[in-house]
Amino acid sequence: MSKGHLYVGLDIGSAEIRAVIAEEISVEEPLRVIGVGVAPSLGMRRGIVADTNNVAKACNSALEQAERMAGHPAESLVASVSGTEIFCQNALGVIAVGRADGEVSEDDVARVLEEVQARLAMPLNREIIHVIPKDYRLDDQKNIKDPIGMRGVRLEMNALVISGSMSHLKNLSRSLEIAGTSAESFVVEPLASAEAVLSTRQKELGTALINIGGSTTSLAVFEDGDLIHLAILPVGSSHITNDIAIGLRTSIDVAEAVKLQFGSAVPDEVGKKEEIDLSIFDAQEDVLVSQRHVAEIIEARFEEILSFVNTELKNIGREGLLPGGVVLTGGGALLPGATELAKKILRLPVQIGYPKSLGGILDQVDTPQFSTAIGLLLLAQSNHSHKNAFSSSGLLRIFPESIHAILKKTERWLKQFLP
Repeated sequence: MSKGHLYVGLDIGSAEIRAVIAEEISVEEPLRVIGVGVAPSLGMRRGIVADTNNVAKACNSALEQAERMAGHPAESLVASVSGTEIFCQNALGVIAVGRADGEVSEDDVARVLEEVQARLAMPLNREIIHVIPKDYRLDDQKNIKDPIGMRGVRLEMNALVISGSMSHLKNLSRSLEIAGTSAESFVVEPLASAEAVLSTRQKELGTALINIGGSTTSLAVFEDGDLIHLAILPVGSSHITNDIAIGLRTSIDVAEAVKLQFGSAVPDEVGKKEEIDLSIFDAQEDVLVSQRHVAEIIEARFEEILSFVNTELKNIGREGLLPGGVVLTGGGALLPGATELAKKILRLPVQIGYPKSLGGILDQVDTPQFSTAIGLLLLAQSNHSHKNAFSSSGLLRIFPESIHAILKKTERWLKQFLP
C-alpha cells in the first residue's frame, strides 16, 4: 500500500502515554491521523522516569496500538519531555558578521546560536534541550526577527534557553530503546501543546497556555509572537483525585470516577442537597456523600494550581496583563467550572484550547488531552519541511537512532503478524 511521509508523536505524560501516527498527503493539506494508541503511564512520577522498564512497556503498548490501527510501523518519532526539572533562562550571544560586505548569512545566525550556548554556564548535570531565538540586534537596530540578508558589523541574539536534567533525558532515551525504538528529537511538552492549540494572533497579543496534566501543570507564556516564559509546576489533576479519596475516605478508583462524573470547581453551582451514591462505583461503598463537599475539595486544589500559575505570571510582570488571556488545555481543562474559577483567580479572559483540526480519525484526537501529541506531529512536519530554518532555531534536538534500535523497532512490528 502506497503512503505519504509518516510522523509519530509520542506524548510521555505523567498519567497516560499517547501515541499518534499521521500521514502527510501533501504540504498544502493538513496531516491525516491514521493511528492512535493510549496506555497508562506506569513508571513515571511527576513527569520524571522512575522505572525505565515500566515506561518502556507503556510506550511499547501505546505505539503498538497506533501501529495496528495505522497498518504501518512507527517512523520519525518525536517525543515529549516534561517534569519539574525543566528550566528556562534568558541568554545573549554576540558575534562579528563574517562577510566583508557585512551581509548577514545563515552561517552567521548559526554561529551566534553557538555563541549563546557557549556563553551559558550550564551545570554538568543539565543539558540544553532548546535554544529559541527571541530577537536579534544588528549594530544599533533592535527587535529584528530575521536578520538574514541585512547588513551590519555586530550581530546579537537574545534567546530563551530551555534545559533539563541530563539523567532524565538519558532515562527517557533508555526507556525508548528498551521499547524497541528511539526518538529523532525531544520537545518540551509546553512548546508542543502551544503549537497545537495557540494561533499566531494569540501569540502576538500575549497569551498564557496552561496544560493541566496528571501530576504536573505546565505554563507557556507568549508575547509579540515570542515565548517569554515557561514553567512546569508539581501539581496536577491526580492531586485532585487524591484529595477526594482522602476527603471521602474511599479508594483512588472511586475518587477518580466521582471526579469525572460529578466533579465541579464551582461549589456555588451545586445544590446543597445534591448527593452522590458511592455504591454505583463500588458495591462495597454503601455511603451517600454531599456533591457540594466534593466540589469544595476540587475548588481548593484547583485554586492552589492557579495560584502557582499566578505567581509565575507575577514573577515575569504579566499578572493580569495578557490581552490574549489564558487558554486551558490537557485533561484537567475539561473539569466543569475550570474556566470560571480561572477567570476569578487569574483575572484574565479564559477559554478551553483544543488541538488544531487535522484529517483522518479526528474523533479520537479532537480533545485537550491530545494537544501535546498533535503539537509534536505539527513540529515534526515543520522540521521536515523547513530543516534549515528549524536547525537555526534549535527547537528540535536530534538524537541519532542506533542500528540496534532500528532492528528492535522492526522486530516489534513483525511480531504483530506472528500467530
